[in-house]
Amino acid sequence: MDKLIETIVEAIEEKKGQNIVSLDLRGFDGAISSHFVVCNANSTTQVAAIAAGIEERVLERLGEKVWRVEGQQNAVWIAMDYVDVVVHIFQTELRDFYRLEELWADAPAKHYEYEA
Repeated sequence: MDKLIETIVEAIEEKKGQNIVSLDLRGFDGAISSHFVVCNANSTTQVAAIAAGIEERVLERLGEKVWRVEGQQNAVWIAMDYVDVVVHIFQTELRDFYRLEELWADAPAKHYEYEA
């Protein structure tokens, strides 16, 4: 699990995704996965590129295929389901609107600082 999250975060950083955070949801009844990884980007092109980069890197490094992907058609919010880890890639305005992290405010969170 840690290797999957680390690989996802590296792929997001490579495509210059912003405000990367992972949420540990293991202690919550009703959570759809044990972890969320959330980030945002400034354009639909970048959102799509981040999703493609994650899919490629995880398959290449870990041999895992994404189970399901939603939102690729409009690329304003793409959700990628790796069963235990769900990745949410938002266009910046949508992330600010939905505030997904606030729904899980009690979850332990790890923030990643991108170093250019």
